[in-house]
Amino acid sequence: METILLNAEEKMESTINALENKFTNVRAGRANPSMLDGITVEYYGTLTPLKQLANISIPEARQLMIKPFDKSILGGIEKAIFEANLGITPNNNGECIFLVIPPLTEERRKELVKQVKSLAEEGRIALRNIRQDANTAIKNLKLPEDVEKSGNEDVQELINKYNKIIDEKLKEKENDLMTI
Repeated sequence: METILLNAEEKMESTINALENKFTNVRAGRANPSMLDGITVEYYGTLTPLKQLANISIPEARQLMIKPFDKSILGGIEKAIFEANLGITPNNNGECIFLVIPPLTEERRKELVKQVKSLAEEGRIALRNIRQDANTAIKNLKLPEDVEKSGNEDVQELINKYNKIIDEKLKEKENDLMTI
């Protein structure tokens, strides 16, 4: 039964990590290089992650600068950013690409909060599925009823702990989004 609990906790931990990654991709009006994490650029016929092709820096709070190692790929990077549909127009000056992040409107902030809440709910659903799998695994062990009940309570304690973590992360991200 210990292995079932450890396995469930490991899965719950990875659910929290995945949720944190998704939260990072929801931009909060400030420049953040992780906004570009999912972007791949075709480079010599191979789709390559943008961060492997260029240095990404933040010269100002609302600006990203992408300086490619090979200037011949500037057009490809610009095209990939445009196609990523970030809502940001890349500015190419021949040396590097600048992305100016527009300030968020109140309406857009509220949309982003809704998006974050929906991501948090997906995380909670994933936790409930893990709990269900763990409870089923405990039941399949054919243990005495009191031991099985104790195992189910342990699993419930785990889910309560991780739901609390999701709530904290959600509140943190909401505050981040709503501050100007």
